[in-house]
Amino acid sequence: MAKKGSILVCDDEEIMRDVLETILSSAGYKVELAKTGEEAIEIYSQQAFDLVLMDVSMPGIGGLTALEELIKFDADAVVLMVTAYATFDTAISAWEKGAEGVIRKPFQNEQILSLVARGIKGRKKEEERRNLRQAMATSVKREGFIGRSDAMENVFRLVERVAPARSTVLISGESGTGKELVAKAIHEASLRSDNPFIAVNCSNIPSELLESELFGHTKGAFTGAVSAKKGLFEAADGGSIFLDEIGDLRPELQVKLLRVIQEREFTPLGETVPTKVDVRIIAATNVDLKEAVKSGQFREDLYYRLSVVPIELPALRERRDDILPLVQHFIRKYNEENARSISENVSPDVLSLLESYSYPGNVRELENIIERAVVIAPSDDLTLDCLRPEVRDPSLALEMVKSTEGVSSDIDISRGVNFYDEVKRFEIDLIRRALDQTGGHQSRAARLLGLNATTLNSKIKTHNIPARPH
Repeated sequence: MAKKGSILVCDDEEIMRDVLETILSSAGYKVELAKTGEEAIEIYSQQAFDLVLMDVSMPGIGGLTALEELIKFDADAVVLMVTAYATFDTAISAWEKGAEGVIRKPFQNEQILSLVARGIKGRKKEEERRNLRQAMATSVKREGFIGRSDAMENVFRLVERVAPARSTVLISGESGTGKELVAKAIHEASLRSDNPFIAVNCSNIPSELLESELFGHTKGAFTGAVSAKKGLFEAADGGSIFLDEIGDLRPELQVKLLRVIQEREFTPLGETVPTKVDVRIIAATNVDLKEAVKSGQFREDLYYRLSVVPIELPALRERRDDILPLVQHFIRKYNEENARSISENVSPDVLSLLESYSYPGNVRELENIIERAVVIAPSDDLTLDCLRPEVRDPSLALEMVKSTEGVSSDIDISRGVNFYDEVKRFEIDLIRRALDQTGGHQSRAARLLGLNATTLNSKIKTHNIPARPH
């Protein structure tokens, strides 16, 4: 007879093990036997079973404790408890610990077979639903990525592999490469997709407030705490939390985050009892955390806890095959937002300029360029005049370099230079000049540079540019 499922029977009485094995084997189930709770846990850790029949009263750790350990190992384990002393309290305790049901001895063969069949059917249906949801999520959310380059294909495949796991993920890449998009894709392709996804930019929240934001506080925990507040980790329970710019986390918060990862608990400000949470942590950085570890700015143990699965996002200049599909995607997006009908068939001369530009702001900058072009285009076709001046004429950037104080106009390239190092130096000087002209006001400086304030703030931190008073 074909096997209908696998069952682990755990009972300290040999006669009861023999009886259950006979009943279940005759009905077509594959049966394994264990004499103690410890043995059952060991067997289950080596082999998955569709259902477990567990005696309540056994020497050693006992059936209820063994039940708890099995549920810790496999949250989806289906366990039926068997006891000669079934009471209301026993049943409640078993259900609270995760049992599927309680069977009282003596039992009828038909009763056992009915409960076993129902339990296995429920587990298989749940597995089918989970697998289908996971497959659908993975295939659908991949469409959120725009790219056909080999570099992005590698990112796609890694996201698909890591999404179903609960391991922490560290996404690295330059500002504007789409780190939050990848984090959302991981969450939405995971089994946590029905639960919250909460994004936190660690550089945008003042350091003295960040601990309260992440972990919450009690009333009166500090001056101004007029009421208790639930932290973002608690709000994300069951889901995922995305910690962007993780490298900006101050040392004392790094310690607390390490505890959350290791113990899955935290203590709100003003509280003495820790709060348990089930949260998947996805972190992101645009700085080299390995270097931050070497310089003592970032904890080495936290770095290795975060980077269980590292994902490196390439800069746009490293995946120029993706520029055309990205341009077409942004044209569609801003056509819809602005009631325009700009053609996605970009002319060769426009495309040539877009593909040759260096994009220090990466995909975010390309989006800004296309949004502007869609808005100002006089017809339904993008022309060269729709592009920003520095995209149309790279020599403008060179003229800016020549006129920039502190940047040599006579760069000797006869022996070769590092193009990106020169661009970086130019970018730093431009930001400094903009901050000087605006008295250190970042929002006005961002407008002068054609950047959004978040991008400018990120670049200031990346290049470690000192703040100017204003």
